[in-house]
Amino acid sequence: MSDSTLRMSFDPNTIEHLGIKMYSQIPNAIAELIANAYDADASTVQIKLHDDDLEKSIEVIDDGMGMDFDEINQKFLRIGRNRRKDNENLTSKGRKATGKKGLGKLALFGIGDLIEVSTTKENSGDKIKFTLDWDELKNTHNAEYSPHFERQQSNKAEKGTTIALKKLRRESAFEKENLAISLSKLFNFFSSEFRCFISHNDDEPIEISNTLRFKNIDAQFTWDFPSFSDIVDPEYAYKTEIAGEIISTEKPLRPGLRGITLFANGRLVNAAEFFGIPESSHVFSYLTGWLNIDFIDNLDEDAISTNRQSLNWDLPVASRLHSFLSAAVRKVIAEWRIKRNEANRKTVETTTNINTEKWYSTLPDQIKSDVQVIVDSMITESEAPTESQANIIRMVHKLVPEYPQYHWRHLHTDVQDASKDDYKNQDYYRAFIEAVKRYITITRANSQSTQPNDSTFMGNAFGENKPLSVTKKYRKPNGSNFSDATITAIEEGQKFLSMGIIMGARNPISHEEIVDLRDSNLFNEKDCLDALSILSHLFRRLEDAIEASDGTQNSTNP
Repeated sequence: MSDSTLRMSFDPNTIEHLGIKMYSQIPNAIAELIANAYDADASTVQIKLHDDDLEKSIEVIDDGMGMDFDEINQKFLRIGRNRRKDNENLTSKGRKATGKKGLGKLALFGIGDLIEVSTTKENSGDKIKFTLDWDELKNTHNAEYSPHFERQQSNKAEKGTTIALKKLRRESAFEKENLAISLSKLFNFFSSEFRCFISHNDDEPIEISNTLRFKNIDAQFTWDFPSFSDIVDPEYAYKTEIAGEIISTEKPLRPGLRGITLFANGRLVNAAEFFGIPESSHVFSYLTGWLNIDFIDNLDEDAISTNRQSLNWDLPVASRLHSFLSAAVRKVIAEWRIKRNEANRKTVETTTNINTEKWYSTLPDQIKSDVQVIVDSMITESEAPTESQANIIRMVHKLVPEYPQYHWRHLHTDVQDASKDDYKNQDYYRAFIEAVKRYITITRANSQSTQPNDSTFMGNAFGENKPLSVTKKYRKPNGSNFSDATITAIEEGQKFLSMGIIMGARNPISHEEIVDLRDSNLFNEKDCLDALSILSHLFRRLEDAIEASDGTQNSTNP
C-alpha cells in the first residue's frame, strides 16, 4: 500500500463554482454516480430515495469493480483527472468510458453537504468507508483535505460502491417517477447488461430505461437515422455516424418533451433543442427524438460543456454538425406537414363519413374555393382535437352539403321522409328509389287503380279527365278559371312526368348495376338528385289532387 492517508487536492472556490453552482439539480448529480457505475463495469445500479424520517438521503449502490485505497486517492479524490489521457478509454467489459473531465464528483456537493462512500475492490476483502463533508472542506486553509475513513474486512467475493448523499438542500418530497424519467433523458446506454432501478422509501422499484423518457408518447411518424441522413445531406462527412430517430406525435407534447436530444457514448451531450430554427410554428409541439453522435466525444478538442447540457457549436466540426441537424429538422418538418395533413384528412373523413374530395367536386365553383379554404385549414393548420375538427367540418357540410343547389330543405316532406337515411348517407340512388316507391304507393292508394304496370298505371291515374286532377282546386286571383289549354297542359304534364320518372329513372336503376350507371355517367348522382327534385314537384301536385278529391284519408302524409 503506497499511502496511509486519503487526500483531496482542491481549492474550495473551485468546488463551489464547479459543483454547487453548476450542479444544483438532483437528476444531474445522480447522473454522475450512474456514469461512474457504468465506467466501473457495473451490471446493476440501485438508487434509493429516503424522506420518511427527519433526514432526507439518496443512496446509489452499484456492483461494479469497486476501488482500493490507491484508486480512491489517485482517481476518485483527484479533481480534474482525465481518464482518457491516462489511456483508460475502454473498461474491462469493453465499454467506452463516459467520464472525461474528472469534475463529476463535484456535482454531489451541488445537492448535499455530506457524502458517505463505501467501496470494495473485487477479491480484495478490504472495504473502505470515507466521508466528504462540505462544511469541513470549505473551512480547510490549505490545498488538501483529508477525509475521515475506516477500513473493514469483507468477503472476497464482495465488490462495488455505495455512495450516500445526506444533508440535502432539497425540502420537497421525492417524486420517484419524475426523477426516473429525468434520468432516462440523460443516458442512452441502459440495457440488459446495465440496468438501473429507483425506489422511494424502500417501495417497489421501477426500472430506468432508454424508452422511459418517451413514456405515454404516441408516435405518429418516425424518421430513422442514419437512413434519413442521405435525404438531408448526402455529402456530410459524418452522416453514417449519426444514429437514432426523430419522432412526431399525434397530440402536442408537454414542453419538457419537445426537441431533439444528442447523446455521445451513451450520455447526454446536448439538451433537447431544434438547432436554431425559430419555434413559432405549432409543428414544434409535436416533435421529439434522440440522436447518437459518438464521434463528437472522440475529438481531440473537447466539444462538450462541463455540465453536458450543450456542445461548443463554435468548433468547426460542431458547427458543421449544427448545420446538418438544422437541415434535418427542416426536412422532417416538410415531410411532417404532408404526412400529417393526409393522416388528419383520413381521420376526419372516417369520423365524419365525409369524402372531402368528392364533396368539393359537387359544389359550384363560386362556393367551392371558400369551402375548401375553411375545411383544409381546419384539417392542416388547426391544433384542435380530431373530434373538434370533425364537428366543425360537419357543421360546414350541413350548411353547404353536396349539390347544395338541391338543398334538402327544399324537397317535399314525403321525399324527405322516404329518402332521409339514404340521402344522409349520400346514397342518392337508393334515396331516389325509396322516394319513387313512396310516390307509387300513395298514388295507387288514391287512384284505386289495379293496373300492375307502374308506368301504365300512372297514365291511368293522371291526365285530362282522369281520377286524380292536380288543377281542380286552382283559380286565378280574380276568381276566374284558367284556360282549358293551361289546365290540360298541367294535367297531361303530371301524367307524362309520372310515367317518365318510372320509365326513365326508376326502371334503369332497378335493372342495371348502379356502379355501371354511375361510372359510365349514363345515370349519375346528379341525375338522381334531379329526379328527386322532379319527384318533389310531382308530390306537390299529387297533394293537390288528393285535397281536391277530398281523399284526405290517403294523403301524402300517411
